[in-house]
Amino acid sequence: MQYKRILLKLSGEALMGERTHGIDPKRLAEYAQDIKGIVGLGVEVAVVIGGGNIFRGVAAASNGMDRVQGDYMGMLATCINGLALQSALEDADVPSRLQTALKIEAVAEPYIKRRAVRHLEKGRVVIFGAGTGNPFFTTDSAAVLRAIEVNAEVILKGTRVDGIYTADPEKDKSAQKFDNISFTDVLSKGLKVMDMTAFTLSQENELPIIVFDMNKPGNLKKVVMGEAIGTLVNL
Repeated sequence: MQYKRILLKLSGEALMGERTHGIDPKRLAEYAQDIKGIVGLGVEVAVVIGGGNIFRGVAAASNGMDRVQGDYMGMLATCINGLALQSALEDADVPSRLQTALKIEAVAEPYIKRRAVRHLEKGRVVIFGAGTGNPFFTTDSAAVLRAIEVNAEVILKGTRVDGIYTADPEKDKSAQKFDNISFTDVLSKGLKVMDMTAFTLSQENELPIIVFDMNKPGNLKKVVMGEAIGTLVNL
């Protein structure tokens, strides 16, 4: 097994499945089974989910809404997704805890680093909701921040594409895939992996990122076992 403690970053859009918005229970159940598979191997799993399937603060701001208010609404959207994933994990008999950066004590624990680590050590999946709790920071930034805080060995960024390409493979058929790439090369080539704040934080803390296709069942397990799936971004 290559990794003992990982942070899985899922986009809100990933939870839509075949839908145009909201949450697809079938897709959630698939993700829960994938996560169950690696928890069974003894991997400690933390998860950060975006909120783009429900609400996107940046998009709302571009339409005239106050950016700060929009971002807080987006944070609440990630909490809804977190509750949905927690429910799917419980259905799959995987113990989990939702910790949020904003206090919503009726449904989730507040984020406390030591408590989060203790849950991980006990084999519980910890879902981090509400991003960093601050406006202007994306859930990618939250994922990197939490990964550093709980000493995760790697960030696994589950997407629709199977890695990082020279161009968008959905639009450009001649796009070439990278198996390995350095942080500096990603920046110099202007490739889109995460937003700059998150990416730089990851680079400074020497935290590798693996971008892979989460929608292919079994891929998560292969990545954790050290198989060459997706693209590894490293120093």
